[in-house]
Amino acid sequence: MFSSITSVFKQFLEGNDLNQTVQADPQLAIASLLYEVSNADKDVDDGEQKAQIHLLQGLLETDETHAQELLSKAKAKVAESASLYDFTSQLRALEQEKRYQLIEAMWQVAYADQELDPLEEAVIRKTAELLYVDHSEFIRAKLSVTGEK
Repeated sequence: MFSSITSVFKQFLEGNDLNQTVQADPQLAIASLLYEVSNADKDVDDGEQKAQIHLLQGLLETDETHAQELLSKAKAKVAESASLYDFTSQLRALEQEKRYQLIEAMWQVAYADQELDPLEEAVIRKTAELLYVDHSEFIRAKLSVTGEK
């Protein structure tokens, strides 16, 4: 993240256009958000990795190889990203149901190890806010994954 901030300042000082359009890639944005939540606590276990691949296959209707490639790219993207907005801004065209499914998938990744870390929850909460997912839907997704009543 620090390198991306440094890059912006360098571009500014050199007089470069800071409004360069980022190539939108919704699939990579979704993979990046799933990786963000699993990496929030800096402990990505095998269950979370498997959940990410499985969920990407379902959300994007793709095969395992493509899902793994997306996750590899997502790791690099997350490392150079300044904020969740870099990813959520590419997903605003999604229908509300797809946004809900993404939030639910993020909960599934976070709960893959049967523990909810507060940092993981914070990432999901911020993503839901940036995607304009109602708080009630955010809670409904959490409860559907954790089984809480």
